[in-house]
Amino acid sequence: MVRTLRNAVERDAVHHAYLFVGSRGTGKTSLAKILAACLNCERGRTVDPCGQCASCVSIAEARSLDVIEMDAASNNSVEDIRELRDSVAFAPLSGRTKVYILDEAHMLSTAAWNAFLKTLEEPPRNTVFVLATTEAQKVPPTVVDRCHRFDFQRPSIEQVATVLRRAVEAEALTVAQEAIAAIARAASGSFRDALGSLEQLITYSSGEITLADTLAVLGVSDFDLLQRTLRAVAAGDVKEIFNAIADCAGSGRDLVVLASDLEGRARDLIAVQVLQQVPPELSLTPDLDEALLSEASVLPQHSLIRLLDLLASATEAVKAGADTRTQLELALLKAARPELDPSIQALLTRVERLERTIGGAAQRGETARAAADRAADRGAQPEQAQQRDTAEAAEMGAQPEQAQQTDMAEAAEMGAQPEQAQQTDMAEAAEMGAQPEQAQQTDRTEQPQRGDLPQAHDRFALISDLWPGVIDLVRARNALLGAVIADGRPTGLAGDVLSISFPQSCSFSKKKAEDPSCKALVRDAIAELAGIHPTLRYQLSDAEEHGEEQEQDGVHATDQSSEDSHQEDLVKRIIAEFEAEELPPEDAPRPREHQRGG
Repeated sequence: MVRTLRNAVERDAVHHAYLFVGSRGTGKTSLAKILAACLNCERGRTVDPCGQCASCVSIAEARSLDVIEMDAASNNSVEDIRELRDSVAFAPLSGRTKVYILDEAHMLSTAAWNAFLKTLEEPPRNTVFVLATTEAQKVPPTVVDRCHRFDFQRPSIEQVATVLRRAVEAEALTVAQEAIAAIARAASGSFRDALGSLEQLITYSSGEITLADTLAVLGVSDFDLLQRTLRAVAAGDVKEIFNAIADCAGSGRDLVVLASDLEGRARDLIAVQVLQQVPPELSLTPDLDEALLSEASVLPQHSLIRLLDLLASATEAVKAGADTRTQLELALLKAARPELDPSIQALLTRVERLERTIGGAAQRGETARAAADRAADRGAQPEQAQQRDTAEAAEMGAQPEQAQQTDMAEAAEMGAQPEQAQQTDMAEAAEMGAQPEQAQQTDRTEQPQRGDLPQAHDRFALISDLWPGVIDLVRARNALLGAVIADGRPTGLAGDVLSISFPQSCSFSKKKAEDPSCKALVRDAIAELAGIHPTLRYQLSDAEEHGEEQEQDGVHATDQSSEDSHQEDLVKRIIAEFEAEELPPEDAPRPREHQRGG
């Protein structure tokens, strides 16, 4: 933008209309005034106005008669545009060029744009229009076509901090670098907001502006509170989470701001983890950058992603009228304790934690098995393999007794007694060094155990435990069916037939769930989570019976005759109340009078 406008001024090729587009506080109006000063400086057209002549001073103080600034938000009628169109016909008073700056130009009405279009297309000589807007999509295309458009980008945090430091030096202020960084971060890419906050802090503070003063005035959460909260979430420390929220609420800070700051902090940590460094737009001070890197190395990425999802849901609930503190505490509690959350994401988080827990033991087991396989490939006897392992342990600087104690300690950590670990090692050695006959006997012994399927009651218990996750998965794919399935719950598994009971008051939900496509969706969800492909059977039960379970041969099942009687009673009740007629099944032979030609 600067290069284009410089060349236009130097070559005397300034366009008659410009469209400045950008978010608030990015310098659109300021650049328009600088352009006006370049065109009306008493030293002639220049890209470096002096700023000292009468024309430059009057433009800077917004009292120049040749630079007319108009707020289109409050002057958006046809009459206002007609007055502007009449004033355009007059020549400049003290300068060489009349500059009209229309701020918030998108607020003009359609009739006002139509009245202004001809003047904008063919203005008088030595007249320049600058239209500034934050929403370019609301400006008519016929207007955009007649303007040179410039898009203002949001400045980075470091660029805003540079402007703040320049203002601090010009005003001879004493401001801590951490405070400047906090102001720049809270400005959200707006120079005007940053300078306004600095002006407010000058009034608030009597001397040096510290980080504590800045946080108190801006009302943002400090870095220590955010770090404390996120570390408590990663460690699963629910007590610390509640204490942090209580401290924030007790200090008078808005909990909505805390939730927003936690979202921003989690996003920054994910960016640092992905890039393996602090990007320039997040860099504040060396100390804060080092703290950000350290925190990113501690918090798992999947936990941060799930925290973002939970905070987004909490924010939506707050917008719907829920209590802010309750929703924030609930979101952080679910993030810290996935076992309290029945959703699928929580289940995946628990699985990932379990994998990390047993990852070290599995890696040690793989190393031991690899060493045993190498010994078996070389045809060594168990005694020779044991001697070789002892020699390798000695090479690593460990005594055989110490190695044995280490193995026993590791086995004890994994939940096995030393004797059990020793028996397991002897069994593995027998498998690797046994004769073919022994190996064949071992295979015959273990083969039935490997082929056994889980018992029916184990599969039913698995489905019951995962049922909340099944509902969430179905709801994610079909919101209506998810709401319908939430009314039922599994009550029995007989063979491959899974019984799902609905209360008598939810007969509509049962009928909707019996649709073949709905059944297929529920069955796919169960198969995806539990690895079981059951045949679904829906039934109605009384309120009392809905909470009871009958156990038969180790399997919870509902009596079929009871279900048939309930259905017959329901049909009779419908026929009696609505004077209805029961139609025969579709596959039953129809009466002769209803057949074709009868």
